[in-house]
Amino acid sequence: MANDTVQVRVTPELKEQAESVFKAIGLKTSEAIRLFLQQAVNSGGLPFQPMAKQPNTATLEAMKELEKGGGERIKNADDLFKSWDKK
Repeated sequence: MANDTVQVRVTPELKEQAESVFKAIGLKTSEAIRLFLQQAVNSGGLPFQPMAKQPNTATLEAMKELEKGGGERIKNADDLFKSWDKK
């Protein structure tokens, strides 16, 4: 049985991060892509529900605090690091 080639363009960072995940579960990138394609066929659609990245609970609470006028506002990274030294 002949094989076709599938090509996709991704950022180097995304490729590296994905390869790290796949390696941790014992897969090569090509194997993970084949699994994805097979699961798409098996389920008749995407084998997962796409979602937008959501802030975690701590970030949401910090955002709400800022919206209410609370929290500490810091001008730049240097001031941020200095504030950590004080704590």
